[in-house]
Amino acid sequence: MRRAGPLLILLIGVLALIIDFFPRLSLPDFAATDGSFRPVETKLGLDLKGGLRVEYQALPKDGVQPTREALGVIKDIIERRVNTTGVAEPVVVVQGSDRVVIELPGISDVDAVRRLVGQTGRLDFVPLGTTQATQGQVLDLKQYPPLFSGDQLESAAVGRDANGGGLTVTFVLKNDGAQSGGQLFAKYTAEHINQYFAIVLDGSVISAPVIKNSIPNGQVEISAGNIGGFPAKEANNLVTVLKFGSLPFPIRELSSEQISATLGEQFLTQSLLAGFIGIGLVITFMLLYYRLPGLVASFALVYYTIVVLAIFRLIPVTLTLAGIAGFVLSVGMAVDANILIFERMKEELRIGKSLPAAVEAGFNRAWNSILDSNVSSLITATILYAFGSSVIRGFALVLIIGVLTSMFSAIVVTRSMMRVLVRQPWARKARLFGLRDEEFVAATSNRPSRRALRADV
Repeated sequence: MRRAGPLLILLIGVLALIIDFFPRLSLPDFAATDGSFRPVETKLGLDLKGGLRVEYQALPKDGVQPTREALGVIKDIIERRVNTTGVAEPVVVVQGSDRVVIELPGISDVDAVRRLVGQTGRLDFVPLGTTQATQGQVLDLKQYPPLFSGDQLESAAVGRDANGGGLTVTFVLKNDGAQSGGQLFAKYTAEHINQYFAIVLDGSVISAPVIKNSIPNGQVEISAGNIGGFPAKEANNLVTVLKFGSLPFPIRELSSEQISATLGEQFLTQSLLAGFIGIGLVITFMLLYYRLPGLVASFALVYYTIVVLAIFRLIPVTLTLAGIAGFVLSVGMAVDANILIFERMKEELRIGKSLPAAVEAGFNRAWNSILDSNVSSLITATILYAFGSSVIRGFALVLIIGVLTSMFSAIVVTRSMMRVLVRQPWARKARLFGLRDEEFVAATSNRPSRRALRADV
């Protein structure tokens, strides 16, 4: 197990360096259903990179003005919709009595996000009889009244056509009564074989397939009507709108504009400089006070930074100023763990233990304190992530990753290096551990061997 430790550390370090610095690296996008790849990159938040700002107005519906509670529902639905597009940490706020403002960091497809946000998500199942309809056609719902609407939708998901292999969208309708969507659809499909039936979203035809068989179980599968099926983005967007429900009031876009980084490039540079100075001062302190163990801790701190950045790029994590603060906080916790270990190691050396034994005792006896401290931080960060806003969740996620990685760097990386170093003859010197010669008893005393001790007995 001890031999595997250095190899594991080396492997993780090499992989982290590749992820951090290898240009044009891409990985499979597990969120996509078409097997596409996504670039590995460091994502910056709105305050550091800028993005798009869109302002919407909630319009009256059936003569009823939107309430504050309705605006809150619109805000929550829009935030969930935008999150599914891969735009992390959107800022969605309610302003005034009828306005919702959305700020999206670093997005690449502005029009796609606008279409997704602006849709009310009203789904209707419309009988067409023998009339054909094409995808995208605007349908007059007064001429073709819906059989039932999207409130009968129980769930929606992206699937694959069992025959052609293309992407489909699958709906499950409620089936809990005579007037439920499942029962109405079962009766209609049984009586209207070879007629058209449209699935209409916001008045626009999504699909208008021919009814081939009765569908008695309320499980409906639609396709785009071509060999390849739905494009992945189109299928995912459709499911997102339906899955997160309809907006209680229609909205219209009032304005949109590209915004620059709210903190400015100069502020970002100053923040990074301050962070590097802080870490440099920590490393200087560790080297002056703890000497050789401080050097090991400094290397572990650099290793920790490389690994954390790689994790940020893999997930990916959107870095805001709050996220950077969480990272700096986790750096301090990593140093705290090393300080607890090294102080305990000094105590073991002063009572006469050998250098290797003192190192093991220092790690073992400091472990409980390190674990309790980090678990407390993880519990707090988890609560923030579960109940906080998007910015607070970003801070909490960075802190969770940082704390977990700091435990690995402090316990595994530092320990493995110390085990190697203390076996070297040149390392058995008091000044390398910040001790006086008289305190460094174990390294200077000539202890009898085990064979001599057995002979004396």
